[in-house]
Amino acid sequence: MFTQTRKFISYDAGLKDRARNLRNHMTAAERKLWFGCLRGHKYRFIRQKIVSRYILDFYCQKLKLAIETDGDSHIGDRNEEYDKNRTAALNKLGIEVIRFWNTDILNNLNEVAEIIERKIKQRI
Repeated sequence: MFTQTRKFISYDAGLKDRARNLRNHMTAAERKLWFGCLRGHKYRFIRQKIVSRYILDFYCQKLKLAIETDGDSHIGDRNEEYDKNRTAALNKLGIEVIRFWNTDILNNLNEVAEIIERKIKQRI
């Protein structure tokens, strides 16, 4: 009999309500990326997935790929340092993070989708 072992990444259960709220109130860029690219993707992406102590905008568990949408709140030394540390922590878990500015998603979804597809091909 074949038994498969899965490695689960722990998460902060205290973030469940916040993640649910974020799923129910997506930004315009998140909505466009979700409905225009990720929702029906061959590889299943989850919105507002809690991983460790972070909420990832979009996450594909099979590929260990996170996609983040960044707006003005990510600008500034303090916020950029937080994002850098967050990405490093996720990388240690084997998760690759790719980031897009909201304006790029809203204005150039086809280009963003092509970048995502190239990254997926690298991960499979």
